[in-house]
Amino acid sequence: MRALGELLAPLLVLAAALCAALRGADVYEAMAAGAKKGLLTLWGMLPSLLVIFPAIRLLRASGLPELLSGLLRPVFALLGVPEETGLLMLLRPLSGSAALAAAAELMQIHGPDSLIGRTAAVMLGSSETSFYVVAVYFAAAKLRNSRRVLPAALFADLVCFLSSAWICRLLWG
Repeated sequence: MRALGELLAPLLVLAAALCAALRGADVYEAMAAGAKKGLLTLWGMLPSLLVIFPAIRLLRASGLPELLSGLLRPVFALLGVPEETGLLMLLRPLSGSAALAAAAELMQIHGPDSLIGRTAAVMLGSSETSFYVVAVYFAAAKLRNSRRVLPAALFADLVCFLSSAWICRLLWG
């Protein structure tokens, strides 16, 4: 089964090349044009990536997410959200890898089958890295007016976090 997983990508490329060749397309030219388009998209996204990754790193190193999480504990308790997931909820809209690290730490401390571990997993799976997505996709699509998108995305993340906590408490609490 593992060998099939390792062969999946090359088999898909081979199947696409075979289909293109059967249709009479110049496979090499088509693949080179696709690679060029991909590189141009990456080049357009590069400024956003160069800004967002160091900003996330600086924010995480500053200790601000932990401070905010501590200040929001009473609000979390009032809303029925496990206070331990506060850091995860603050990091998720900013960085998927930082949020994954926070969730892994929660699961290591409390266990993956605990209410906190399950809530963290559902929060990760149901929410998005909103700042990253808006920055990258808007840069790739060359869109500039994102002022309404970010509040809507952050509100959607909030709804995901709250509903994750409530559903997990209902199922496993």
